[in-house]
Amino acid sequence: MPTRFGQASLFQLARPVTAPVPDAWWTLFNDPVLNDLQSSLLDHNLNLQAAVAAVDVAQAALGSSRAAVLPAVGVTGGATRSAANGTTAPATSYTAQAVLATWEVDLWGRLRAGVSASEARLDASRYTLAATRLSLQATLVQTYLAARSSQALQAILARSLESYAQSLAVVENRYAAGIVTSADVAQAQSQWLSTQAQLAEARLQGAQLNHALALLVGQAPARFVLAANPFQDRAGIDLPPLPQIPEQLPSQLLERRPDIAAAQAQVAAANAQIGAAEAAFFPALTLSASAGVRGSELANLFQAPNQLWSLGTALAVSLFDGGARSAAKASAVASHQQVVAAYRQTVLTAFQEVEDNLAATGYLAQSVQAQTQALVAAQRALVVIQNQYKAGTVAYLNVLTAQNTVLTSERSLLDARNRQLAAANQLLKNIAGRWD
Repeated sequence: MPTRFGQASLFQLARPVTAPVPDAWWTLFNDPVLNDLQSSLLDHNLNLQAAVAAVDVAQAALGSSRAAVLPAVGVTGGATRSAANGTTAPATSYTAQAVLATWEVDLWGRLRAGVSASEARLDASRYTLAATRLSLQATLVQTYLAARSSQALQAILARSLESYAQSLAVVENRYAAGIVTSADVAQAQSQWLSTQAQLAEARLQGAQLNHALALLVGQAPARFVLAANPFQDRAGIDLPPLPQIPEQLPSQLLERRPDIAAAQAQVAAANAQIGAAEAAFFPALTLSASAGVRGSELANLFQAPNQLWSLGTALAVSLFDGGARSAAKASAVASHQQVVAAYRQTVLTAFQEVEDNLAATGYLAQSVQAQTQALVAAQRALVVIQNQYKAGTVAYLNVLTAQNTVLTSERSLLDARNRQLAAANQLLKNIAGRWD
């Protein structure tokens, strides 16, 4: 395995200062609303509760496997009254016994292999629970950022709509004065109405994202209300700040990923199943025993003449089974190969995910910088062209083009910032929630 990630070279020039990542890694976004939503997710998310129940099922299965290794002892007691064909008087017989059920002596490790497999499955279920929790937390962050981005887009479109309405009023006044033709009015109206349609689409997207947040925190969408954006009044910033990415991320960070640990535990379970299948080829040694009393008088039941006991052993081996044991072993070996391949694929996918999001975070930082400069240039050009239009030196089509350029630049900058935050969130998820 490589010792470090290749795309980390994108951050060597910037040399950002990174703070330690807490266990609650989403707090790096410094958003109190997001923190409250994460608490609700841990308490009320139904998928997380199902994953917790799966761990309990695996724990119970392990208990059953361990019980099979130990002998089972029971106590029986009873009374019978019987007669033989009416030739004798009815007689009553009383019995009390402690019985050792047939107990297999695990000479070849078949039962121990079953216990090992159950232990590995329990580990896998615990790691799967951790992976599910991490995935849900990252999904909540992603959905929350998308919801805030949708709110920011709605604000951009609302401001643009107000600006376009003012431009439409100017064009209508100039048309009434006979300075421009009706084509300018139609173009201004088309732009205004088109922006209204875009705003409606953005509101629909925002509503759906709120519904998704409600589902993640275990609430009915009709009852869920997203709290106000804590960054809305800070110099026009609508999205949380971007966590600083460190210069170097060692590949050993992936060893803490719960999905990789779960896949590794599945390999251990499959390996134990091979041992159990191989042990089935050897003889099975079983023991049985019982001790008790039997008599016709209840008062004297526990006296010495009524005592009885038995002890037995058996050795059994299957000489011909039509290839059933060989098929079971072949199946166990194939299952092992399957989970080994899945484990290796999980590791390779983990490397790809980290590299992808390192690249996304690095290149999107460049994109945000370029989009910010492009927006400033577009806004400056719009002011110049609006003044030229009022002076009658350019056509209204130039104004439309400049206005659309500003709106496109604002949307592109918002999209780049949202994707940059989403990449940082996914990167934190990819390295199991922390990079220190």
